[in-house]
Amino acid sequence: MKIAILSRAPQSYSTGRLRTAAVQRGHTVKVLNTLRFAIDLSGPEPDLHFRGRPLSSYDAVLPRIGNSITYFGTAVVRQFEQMDVFTPNTANGISNARDKLRATQILSRHDIAMPATAFVRNRADVRPAIERVGGAPVVIKLLEGTQGIGVILAPQVKVAEAIIETLHSTNQNVLIQSFISESRGRDIRALVVGDRVVAAMRRTADGDEFRSNVHRGGRVEAVTLDPAYERAAVRSAQIMGLRVAGVDMLEGNDGPLVMEVNSSPGLQGIETATKLDVAGAIIDYIAHEVAFPDIDVRQRLAVSTGYGVAELVVHAGADIVGTTLGDSGILERDITVLTLNRGTTVIPNPRRGQVLQAEDRLLCFGKMDEMRSMTPSRRRRASVRKLPKLPKPTPAA
Repeated sequence: MKIAILSRAPQSYSTGRLRTAAVQRGHTVKVLNTLRFAIDLSGPEPDLHFRGRPLSSYDAVLPRIGNSITYFGTAVVRQFEQMDVFTPNTANGISNARDKLRATQILSRHDIAMPATAFVRNRADVRPAIERVGGAPVVIKLLEGTQGIGVILAPQVKVAEAIIETLHSTNQNVLIQSFISESRGRDIRALVVGDRVVAAMRRTADGDEFRSNVHRGGRVEAVTLDPAYERAAVRSAQIMGLRVAGVDMLEGNDGPLVMEVNSSPGLQGIETATKLDVAGAIIDYIAHEVAFPDIDVRQRLAVSTGYGVAELVVHAGADIVGTTLGDSGILERDITVLTLNRGTTVIPNPRRGQVLQAEDRLLCFGKMDEMRSMTPSRRRRASVRKLPKLPKPTPAA
């Protein structure tokens, strides 16, 4: 393969290890400064320039996009995607993971266990939000913080209110999150590649520090994960649209609580702790998947007039509950069922004999009119009325 690693830090441990692992496996690899790209939208095909010259062809691109250049970096990754170059982490996945609020919203939709979280902006809403997440102490997080920067533990409600008010005054957006006391100063980092955890470590904070990040002086040790932690890590990465991710989890009394999904996880701490070739596992995964670049399914399937992608919910009491997919009549209406979601289980390409249950969610491609006819009717929007006639102006005396 010919691989491009997008990185502004060619001498960093992670970039160096990825480059070495690729070379050891016989691949050609280039480390390219993300900011030296120019996106070319002037021709008939999507293109990229690097250092003022047209970019040569690559089989795969491995993004290491820093927090400070997220917007431009994801634009470059998106252009590679438009050129059908494989990337383990898409631009959309990187953007989703980089914004802590967006990531929390997405994960909560899929029943991923997380610390109770609230997001407010008005001063009057702060105290009720603190109470909803369990009261003080609470953790306050900047939405785009990294390496433990912008994470504050407030021991009392008044202290939390003062910190949040100060941050709001500087136009900072923050999350209010419950403090998981049983996991104080300790968390799990699982490195997900594809559909498995290839390495995991426990990070323990130094002294009274409650943040366990390695950059804050935290100690690391290899750990064998319980299956529940592995499932939570893999599902979180997949939901975010990332095939290479570091998933941080707290060890709660009732099991794993996902804190964050990192799209550019550092490799030094986890390779040092586990003595495993994590960089090699990433390169091997890319080599195995390079022929199947991610595509925007909704975008590709929605270009035919009258056809599109939609999710149909099998509501309790519907006539098709208890019937097979083949007998439900859905397939005869020019509708193809791509996946069936049942709770946390995803059944791809369900067969005609699959029995439908209440609250099943069917991801479908087909005629939009047919799919609309299968959803409960909603109150129609009121039509836009004409402006009333304005009174004639009174003539001046």
